Amino acid sequence: MGAKIRLDKYLANMGIGTRTEVKAYIRKGKVTVNDTVTKSPELKIDTDKDQVCFEHQPVGYVRQEYYLFYKPAGCVSATEDKTHRTVLDYIDAKRKDLFPVGRLDIDTEGLLLITNDGALAHQLLSPKKHVKKTYYARIDGLVTAEDVRAFEEGVDIGEEKLTMPADLEILSAGEISEILITICEGKYHQVKRMFEAVGKNVIYLKRLSMGTLTLDAALQPGEYRSLTKQEIAALSQQTPKEEEREQE
Repeated sequence: MGAKIRLDKYLANMGIGTRTEVKAYIRKGKVTVNDTVTKSPELKIDTDKDQVCFEHQPVGYVRQEYYLFYKPAGCVSATEDKTHRTVLDYIDAKRKDLFPVGRLDIDTEGLLLITNDGALAHQLLSPKKHVKKTYYARIDGLVTAEDVRAFEEGVDIGEEKLTMPADLEILSAGEISEILITICEGKYHQVKRMFEAVGKNVIYLKRLSMGTLTLDAALQPGEYRSLTKQEIAALSQQTPKEEEREQE
């Protein structure tokens, strides 16, 4: 047996309208449940067994959705914004309660998970879980082996504690350097602040992975796809080891 929820909530969750609009549709006789017109918004629906139709069109129920989104620069990691396009403006989803898991700066590109699974989001974002995130970046300045050691030890970005150890890989070094960096925290502007701490500036930043989820090479900026069952299972099952001790 599926979950039992109110008819108006069922329809609102599936994007038919707001709760107020949906109640009006129901009272006008536009909704049927198991081929019978109902005018009761509070009617409890079994999401697995009952067939709900709006204006003679079936409305199937989807509990959770998961999307791998290639965030382009210029959009904000928010559910709504009066000034900029949001990441949700790119997603044509059934549910209307989706949200981005974490944030990428407006000028940062790359992997972003979009879902309505609050429990999974909490697991991925919890500071105690230390979920790894890998970025590609171009740096204004010569990145050196000394920087690699500094990032391994933790750098001062103006907070109470040094950053946790980060893995910095130099792809090319020069006036403009290319690097990969893997961090296990999610502090505000963290990668940019870490490089500023060693006297350099990030001029391009792209997230490649988060936990077990990796950016799909087939996607272009602004494109997305649903997660596979295997990807969802891997994200749900990953249990990164917590640090035995907080960094001194």
